[in-house]
Amino acid sequence: MWQSLLQDLKQGNYKSLARCISLVENEVAGYEVFLQQLPLTTTPVIGITGPPGAGKSTLVDSLIAVLVEHGKKVAVLCVDPSSAFNLGALLGDRIRMSNWYNHPDVYIRSLATRGSLGGLHPKILEITDLCKTAPFDYIIVETVGVGQSEIEIAGLADVTVVVLVPEAGDEVQTMKAGLMEIADVFVVNKADRPDADLFVRNLGLLLAPSNSGIKTAVVKTVATEKKGIKELWQQIDEYIQLQLTNERRSWLLAEKAYFLLQQQRMKDVNKQLLKLQIETEMTKGHFNLYQFVNKKAGTMNHTGL
Repeated sequence: MWQSLLQDLKQGNYKSLARCISLVENEVAGYEVFLQQLPLTTTPVIGITGPPGAGKSTLVDSLIAVLVEHGKKVAVLCVDPSSAFNLGALLGDRIRMSNWYNHPDVYIRSLATRGSLGGLHPKILEITDLCKTAPFDYIIVETVGVGQSEIEIAGLADVTVVVLVPEAGDEVQTMKAGLMEIADVFVVNKADRPDADLFVRNLGLLLAPSNSGIKTAVVKTVATEKKGIKELWQQIDEYIQLQLTNERRSWLLAEKAYFLLQQQRMKDVNKQLLKLQIETEMTKGHFNLYQFVNKKAGTMNHTGL
């Protein structure tokens, strides 16, 4: 099954891609070996992030139109916040992209954060790699927009676009330590609103050249009217063409590797069994949690786990 799916994936079969994503999301047996067989690819990843209500989904919809106009194939991963109670998600923002669901050059997948605090799906790295295996020209990842904890996208994307609105003027200082520092391109959306020019000017004064010496671009857009979208794409494309090394990516990969190693080491640890063992030890009196943990850790190391 997996080998057949991989071949279909390379050929751009959208149904196979959708199935692969679901299998990986749900950790179906064999998915880890399947991921190890994915080829190395360099498909550019464009990250779109920013505070809620900035118009990210509408902006992505307009970007898709520009890419399709240029004859490009694009995959769009849209991450929505999950319910804190059942981890489900409304995925309502996808209504704004309804024009593209049946387009042969566009693949859209909605994902829920499933409680992840970084503004992304917990398996976004794996899902992005699946999309890279398919013959897309670009991959767009739109994040939840939860604030400063969202800097994960800077490690995932080749170019990070931060979307703001003119009313964000008072919030810029508080965002500076988070979103402000990860942007490769700033978008001031809804730029037809009052004080947009003043906000753009003040934003420009706050920006310093990046480590590469490149000044972060600021682009004004009105996504609902598709104004400024071509200029935005020009800035994104120019940044991608620079082929700069994403120093943040190694940190993201290190975090992911740590998590996966942790999962591997802990796969034989059963919480229910731990509870029963602790209850047994407690009946003996003088139970010491730290001695118990040290003993269990020694047993795991001895068995090579």
